[in-house]
Amino acid sequence: MDVLRMHEIAEAGHRILNPFTEDKLMLLGEVCRLRPGQRQLDLASGKGEMLCRWADAYGIEGHGVDISEVFVPDARARAAELGVADRVTFTLGEAAQVLTEMAGQPDHPEYDVVSCIGATWIGGGLAGTVALMRRVVRPGGLLLIGEPYWADDTPDQAYTGLAVPKEDFTTLVGTLDRIEAAGLELVEMVLADADSWDRYIASQWWTVSDWLRENPGSPDAPAMREYLETCRRTHLRYQRRYLGWGVFVCRVTKR
Repeated sequence: MDVLRMHEIAEAGHRILNPFTEDKLMLLGEVCRLRPGQRQLDLASGKGEMLCRWADAYGIEGHGVDISEVFVPDARARAAELGVADRVTFTLGEAAQVLTEMAGQPDHPEYDVVSCIGATWIGGGLAGTVALMRRVVRPGGLLLIGEPYWADDTPDQAYTGLAVPKEDFTTLVGTLDRIEAAGLELVEMVLADADSWDRYIASQWWTVSDWLRENPGSPDAPAMREYLETCRRTHLRYQRRYLGWGVFVCRVTKR
């Protein structure tokens, strides 16, 4: 089963598609010192909750790019619901491709904030994604990078249990090392906690359980049933204890 399709089902009831609560999402906007008229580009923007809420609360303008044919219409509907559709737009497409095409234009726009929240796979990891993002951020602008990190005492069985190679992420201080190696200065951060992980992951269990009840004959049902059973066990045993998650607020120090 396609991973994107799995997320579209599991996160059908979510507005924020990562382990942030609403309070943490708005706190992130506060620590970024957002001001009316600033422009943000959000890569892998999901249902657009960050851009829409920040446009409503802080007066920014924004553009989001996402690959999901389900999430992008939801994002546009959310912008209309909050009355910010005149300032926030969304494009369906591969974020890395759209960004590369944008940066290749001689008069391409520059953004005050460029964000990639929990999707550094678009550039093959943190370093590659930063290389893409910095091409369209204005001098002195911010890069927001949402990234998991390993707890310092993570045992080897956690990597296996979560089916995530150890080298994909690093510890919290190791994440700082990767950020600095990419030519960035870490100036702020907002981290998820065990409760916000629960609100993101555990609420999917109910959504998927309902979906399975309503779609027992779907060809996707066996994969979703396995996802539900595995997700519950790995979250309780490993994820909420050993896998951290946060958004790191950075400025470019090296061009």
